[in-house]
Amino acid sequence: MKKIWHTYKHSSFLLKMSIGFLLGIAAGVAFGTQIEFVKPLGTILINLLNLIAIPVIFLTVVLAINQMDPKHLGRLGGKLLIYYGLTTAAAVLIGVTLALWINPGDGLSLPDAQVEQPETPGFSDVLLNIVPDNLFEAFTSGKLMGILFLAVIIGLTMAKMCYSEKKELQESGATLHRLFSAANDLFFLLLQGILLYAPIGIFAIAASSFGNQGWQTFQSLLAFTGVFYLGVLLLWAFIYTSFLKASGRSIKEFFAETKDAYFTAFFTSSSIASLPVAMESAKKAGISERTTQFSLPIGAVFNSDGGALRMGVSIVFAANVTGLDLSVMDFITIVVIGTLLSIGTAGIPAAGLVTLAAVLTMFDLPLEIVALIAGVDVLIGMAGTASNVLGDIVGAAVVDRKENQKAVSNS
Repeated sequence: MKKIWHTYKHSSFLLKMSIGFLLGIAAGVAFGTQIEFVKPLGTILINLLNLIAIPVIFLTVVLAINQMDPKHLGRLGGKLLIYYGLTTAAAVLIGVTLALWINPGDGLSLPDAQVEQPETPGFSDVLLNIVPDNLFEAFTSGKLMGILFLAVIIGLTMAKMCYSEKKELQESGATLHRLFSAANDLFFLLLQGILLYAPIGIFAIAASSFGNQGWQTFQSLLAFTGVFYLGVLLLWAFIYTSFLKASGRSIKEFFAETKDAYFTAFFTSSSIASLPVAMESAKKAGISERTTQFSLPIGAVFNSDGGALRMGVSIVFAANVTGLDLSVMDFITIVVIGTLLSIGTAGIPAAGLVTLAAVLTMFDLPLEIVALIAGVDVLIGMAGTASNVLGDIVGAAVVDRKENQKAVSNS
């Protein structure tokens, strides 16, 4: 038994996750809905990852801000926003172009299910979510934008304490820094234990998902799924690699060093839950700790290339199902609105659903399309989340390179 545990513990993380996923698919297809009893094992994995993700987001941003010059902070944030805008627009454009070429949705009919339009948050709602009225409530409710706001102001205050002229404040700031660093180390050690359980959870997630939906649902929407996956491939092969080349990084080495992050995202379908693994992968890829700690939590909340790509494909799919002809101006509007909505709603629950519903409504397309696409949501969510996480790490690599170049030129 000890030998088996030793072999399992030291086996490749990717190998263990892949085996768990494939066995889960096989079990789901073989036993159908009878395999539903394993679902709690998958829920436990997601709960464990979410359990440490919120503290990791908060602690890492506080530590990053604490070590950062305010000018550096603004410069880094500005570069990240430009990168997010470019990659998100590219994702929507790829989705629309591929869907127009392959035309998924021809011959499909709308389901009878009635779908209520989810409420798209207004500007005041977004603003109020950023500034919480209760510190503890922000954490217990998982309001990520509020948690980021708290992390930024606490980090800035700690930095002011550390550089204060008063010795007492300096000592208090140093004590707080050590406390936050120790807590951060604690949660990353917890992550190592959680990842040992991960293959079991992945097996349960795959088994229950495929057991409930089966292959028939996927076959009926195979063209839609194929277009989306082809779009993800193009996004990775051309957009992300172009940014990596511009940052002077070896593409082969980068993808090898970050594989744990995007495979974890693929198997769990959760950018937030994958964040601790993504941060470890970014460090393996040689991205500075300061950039990693600031960029990846921000990206996990605001960046959604996978969701943007999905939305581009979905609009054309919806138009084909309903027989609607969209003009060139309509598609330009889709790219612009899709980019803004994907960035603005990436941190809210069911972000893809909110974004898609908002654009469907804009073009007077039926919301039943959402119910139709839900049949392949498992497969779409996997690849979309992997793209979100990889895109965040690529963005961190790009801005890290720019910051290093600026530091060298100023020295």
